[in-house]
Amino acid sequence: MDEAERAAQRVADTERRISEHVARTGPVLGRASSPDGAVTVVTAPGGPPREVRVSPAALTMGPRALADEILRVSARASRDAASRLHRTLERVADPAAVRALAEIGFEPGPDDGSDDDGFGGGSYLRSSR
Repeated sequence: MDEAERAAQRVADTERRISEHVARTGPVLGRASSPDGAVTVVTAPGGPPREVRVSPAALTMGPRALADEILRVSARASRDAASRLHRTLERVADPAAVRALAEIGFEPGPDDGSDDDGFGGGSYLRSSR
């Protein structure tokens, strides 16, 4: 077996382990809520929100404030999803594959609750206008 075949086999083995793990545990999703619980967002790593829940109380915020809050919470949910992706893959993938996640924008750190929401780095999120 040459180097290319060994690499292809490692990729196939990693894909199988990840697929089996996700089949057992379900999809990797990040969640975040506003401090008052008025806005909750669920998202997959690298994707747009799958679910946005807005309580009736949040509707009193006004459209711009509500949009800003949804964007802040969405950014936190995205960071949570990236962190969960790292923790999931650390269990089944080799260290080089896990390191590659950070190189493509999925940072490993846990959500620290900060509101550094510049939405840079190619994010699909944009601030409200």
